[in-house]
Amino acid sequence: MDQQQLSRIQINFTGAVVIITCAFLLWQYVNGGVPNHHLLHRADLPAISNWWGLVVLPALTWLLLMRINKRVLEQHQQKSEQESKQETDKSPSNIVTSLVVAMIYGGVMSSFFVFGKQELTGIMFQGIFVLALFFRLYREEFVLGFILSMSFAFGAVLPTIFACVIGLAAFILYHLPRFIYATISSRLMGNKQS
Repeated sequence: MDQQQLSRIQINFTGAVVIITCAFLLWQYVNGGVPNHHLLHRADLPAISNWWGLVVLPALTWLLLMRINKRVLEQHQQKSEQESKQETDKSPSNIVTSLVVAMIYGGVMSSFFVFGKQELTGIMFQGIFVLALFFRLYREEFVLGFILSMSFAFGAVLPTIFACVIGLAAFILYHLPRFIYATISSRLMGNKQS
């Protein structure tokens, strides 16, 4: 894929997010009003309106897709210079798959919460941390899919805050064990050689 194709995808996807967000907010407005969501689901904390989705979702979509496009172009450039089998997880088809999987996971998790199945929501929430040990859940496509799918249940701002915290935790959970393993391995190899 070249820069022009990726830019077209970015524009079209962001446009689709704007249209879907406007349609959903209009539907909410007509059917009882656009709801507000309290931080941590507590009435004593500030409430954030779903109207913020008109700003937050398109901006996040645009920015995250821009970062994904940059990563894809860098990977394509690396492949043309030298074949790198380690970078295959950056291919566009894997990015789309990751986005869809994150959307499904976030959608199911949100549905459990909305329908009063908090115990299942809790299990899925804890499952994120287990999955973060094996997958790069901090990547933009996972974060975007998660935010988009949860925004219909919780508005745009709360899932964005949630995804940022989860993304940071996922980054640490993915890289820290590998760093510790590499450090221990290199010290053990150093001791064997001396």
